[in-house]
Amino acid sequence: MNIDIESKLLLVDDLPENLLALEALIRAPGRIAYRAGSADAALALLLEHEFALAIVDVQMPGMNGFELAELMRGTERTRHIPIIFVSAAGRELNYAFQGYESGAVDFLHKPLDPHAVVSKVNVFVDLYQHRKALRHEMDSLAAAHKKQEELVQQLQQTQHDLERAVRMRDDFMSMVSHELRTPLNTLYLEAQLRRLHLAKGNLASFSPERLPAMIERDQRQIRNMVRLIDDMLDVTRMRRDALSIKPQPTDLAALAHAVVENLRQQAEAAGAAITLSAPAELRGAWDEFRIEQVLTNLLTNALRYGGGKPVEMVVQQLGNTAQVSVRDQGIGIAPEDQARIFEQFERTDDSRKHAAGLGLGLFITRKIVDLHGGRIGVESAPGEGSRFTVELPLQAPAILPNQSDAQPDGKKNPQ
Repeated sequence: MNIDIESKLLLVDDLPENLLALEALIRAPGRIAYRAGSADAALALLLEHEFALAIVDVQMPGMNGFELAELMRGTERTRHIPIIFVSAAGRELNYAFQGYESGAVDFLHKPLDPHAVVSKVNVFVDLYQHRKALRHEMDSLAAAHKKQEELVQQLQQTQHDLERAVRMRDDFMSMVSHELRTPLNTLYLEAQLRRLHLAKGNLASFSPERLPAMIERDQRQIRNMVRLIDDMLDVTRMRRDALSIKPQPTDLAALAHAVVENLRQQAEAAGAAITLSAPAELRGAWDEFRIEQVLTNLLTNALRYGGGKPVEMVVQQLGNTAQVSVRDQGIGIAPEDQARIFEQFERTDDSRKHAAGLGLGLFITRKIVDLHGGRIGVESAPGEGSRFTVELPLQAPAILPNQSDAQPDGKKNPQ
C-alpha cells in the first residue's frame, strides 16, 4: 500500500458516539475520516471531496442509508465510491438484497466486530490506493507518450528544416557558381580575344577610340561579380543577425537622383528610360549606404524585368514618413508569388525566363527596410507591370536591431 496517496473515508451515522467509535477503529496513517450526522450532511461532503470508501448506517431519520446510496449511484462523481452498510437489523436475506440493489459492496452488522471492520476497510483502502496509483501511472504514460509524439514531430520538423537547408545550400552554391561563371567567362573571352589581336599585331582594336568601350565592358562584368559577392555577404550577416544600420541625416531626394544617374547606362543598355519625381529635398535619419542599396535593388529589378519600357520612381513625404515607389511596365507578378518573392532565393518562374540572379535582392531590401522600422509592399498583376512601395519613418527607431554591431565594410558598391 502506498501511504503517500491520501485516502478519505466518509462515515455516516446519526449517532455521534457511533461515529467516534467507528473513526477510532479505522484510524491509520494516510487516512482522513469525515463524519456526517445525516444523509444531507453526507451529500454536502461528497460534493467537496473524493472518498475512497463510505460507511453508511442504514437506519437514519429522514433519508436512510439506502436512499443515500441510490443518490450516490445516480451521480457520475460519486457512483464509483464503494459503500459498506452498517445495520442493527436482522440478517434477513431480503434486507441484504435491498442494500445490494442500492449499491452496497458489503455489510457490517451491529454490534461491530473490530477485526472485521478493520479488515474490510483495509481491503477497500488498498484497492483505492492501487487504483489511484494505476491512474497516476497511466496519466504519466499518457503524458510521456504525448511528449514523445511532440519530440518526434519536432525531430521530423528539424529533419525537414535540415533537408530544406541542405537543398537551399546546394541550390545556392549552384546559382552562385552559375552567376559568377557568366561574367568570368565574358572577361576570359575578352582577354583571349585581346591576346589574339596582340599576337597578330592588330593594334587597331586598342585604339583610343575603342578603349573606353572595352573598359566599360570589363567594369560591367566586375560590377556584376561584386554585386553577387555583396549579396552573399549580406545574407551571411543576416543569418548571424549581424546586419546593422547606422542612421544619420540623409537627403533621400538627393540620394535618389544619384542612384538614377548611376544606373543611367544600365537603363540605356536595357532600352529603357528612368524618370524620377522627387521634391527639392527630403531629409530624415537613415543609413545612406543601405538605403542606396534599397533604391538600387528596386530600380535594377525594374530594368531587368521591365521589358525595355519606361521605369518611374516617385519620392515623396507623407506626414512623418518618406515614401519611395518604383513602377515598371514589365512581366508583372502573380498574386500567389507576391509574398514569396521577398524571401531568400525565391524567384517566380517568369522571372527566371527573363533574367539571371540569386533571388536575394528583394530579400535583402526587405531586411534593410525592416531594420529602419519601415515596410515594403508590391502591387502587381501578370502582364501589367509592378509597383514596389517602400515607406520609411523620417526618424530612426528608438532601439535599432544590432545597434552595437559594427559594419566592417560599410562602403558603397562600385558603379
